[in-house]
Amino acid sequence: MSSSAIAAPPEGRASSTVTRAVLIGAALAFALAVALFVGVRYGLLILIGLGFGITLEGFRFGFAGPWRRMITERDPGGLLGHLLAIALVAIVAFPLLAAAGPELVGAHAPVGIAMIGGAFVFGLAMQLVMGCGSGSLVNAGSGNPVGVVALPFFAIGSFLGAYNLVWWSSFGALPLLVLDGLDGLAITLAALAAVAAFVLWLAPAESRRVPRRYVWASLFLAVFAILNIVVAGQPWGVVYGLGLWAAKGATAIGVPTDPSAFWSLPSNQERIAQSLLTDVTSLTNLGLIGGALLVTVWRGDTRKALPRMPARAWVTTVVAGLLLGYSSRIAFGCNVGAFFSGISTGSLHGWAWFAAGFAGSAVGVRLRPKLGLGG
Repeated sequence: MSSSAIAAPPEGRASSTVTRAVLIGAALAFALAVALFVGVRYGLLILIGLGFGITLEGFRFGFAGPWRRMITERDPGGLLGHLLAIALVAIVAFPLLAAAGPELVGAHAPVGIAMIGGAFVFGLAMQLVMGCGSGSLVNAGSGNPVGVVALPFFAIGSFLGAYNLVWWSSFGALPLLVLDGLDGLAITLAALAAVAAFVLWLAPAESRRVPRRYVWASLFLAVFAILNIVVAGQPWGVVYGLGLWAAKGATAIGVPTDPSAFWSLPSNQERIAQSLLTDVTSLTNLGLIGGALLVTVWRGDTRKALPRMPARAWVTTVVAGLLLGYSSRIAFGCNVGAFFSGISTGSLHGWAWFAAGFAGSAVGVRLRPKLGLGG
């Protein structure tokens, strides 16, 4: 072996180290700049978003994949990890919400016809593109071509769903039902334990465990979700921020938002007019993308090949992206805002979303091969 061949690997590693350092420095510099020029709170939210992105991409801990494995292989590891993370957040969030009063709000929404239908469609669509709300951001940040294509249409769909949200809400809903206090926490933890026990019962004996990486991912995800509640004053969410991006784009090209009962609200008009760096959901969304990018560069996995899919599969990706945004808006959230944050802050709509979304996922898994997306 020549001396030049021996020297080549260290040079490659040095280059990789420099690239990593530059990217990490850029991410931290951006968070610092936001803190200095917009406010410390907003800079912290960028860091929290980076934490979400690093956790989800670093541990391969999304929602679509684990749900798919539970449906197709009866592998409960990822889903059990989700339930663990939700329980950990609930243990902290319930007392926080009770003590803070109006300063902190939960991810509370009513159970309604449109909400249940929207959750079902979302579950179906997320299996078609293998990404939910947070998953679409992570996929785009990691350079996944399907995620890059789906994300802008997700944002447009979220904008359109919010545009029609009041009309969809007129189909009927139950009064807002929220579990709170110690009794509510006990019921929530018992329900999570019951679901976990049922999932374990369905799984083959050799699969009845949570892989260590999922345990760590659950712990990190719970920590960042709790920090999000404290710093943002609200639970972790994704969908509103994406819809706001599209609303700002629509305004820029002259599409009116005033006809929409939702977007015409003074609070929403104010957010459309203001910088994205003052919107808490947008900040964590940007951080998610950045965190996924950091992990991808760290791994040296930046060259993603364009998947060989038939034309109908790419059309499906665009349509599924629109459906993800639209359906999650009328369902009052995605896997993050409704399932994860809803249940962990006591909203019964989170449980209804979980049931409908999982049922939709089962259908979506079976549709994939028929649409040229693979098994």
